[in-house]
Amino acid sequence: MPERSVQGRSLVSRRAIEEIVRSAVLGSYGVVGLADDAGLARVARLVGLGGSGVRVRPDDPFSIDLRLTVAYGMPVAEVARQVDSAVRYALRRTLDREPERLTIHIDGMRYEPSSVPPTEGIEDEGSGGPSPVAASHADRPPDSPGR
Repeated sequence: MPERSVQGRSLVSRRAIEEIVRSAVLGSYGVVGLADDAGLARVARLVGLGGSGVRVRPDDPFSIDLRLTVAYGMPVAEVARQVDSAVRYALRRTLDREPERLTIHIDGMRYEPSSVPPTEGIEDEGSGGPSPVAASHADRPPDSPGR
């Protein structure tokens, strides 16, 4: 067993850093996905040459550019703060290094109906159930004001 530590050097590929960042971003609350830069970036990603929405520059200064799509209705500034914190934490934990510059671009918002809870008391018109207006009147006693 060596008595003293020997200094060494480790190399981490750009692709590995992109995967660490991608995992941290997609695990953040309010992020729907990563956005492509342009049409050529989509083709490069399909071929396996480029990372969708993540651009890493590992040399000095170590910087990261992100392009995100946020869930509709989420506070964009809060989502961006959450992503910033998650990315910095993941890189600090895995590489013991933080980017000097982390730029987050919000390219759009996406509405996903499956993430919105259904409204109670309102049924589809085709189901034969009461309409929203009929449901609200049916809940009132007959002698209440407003009829």
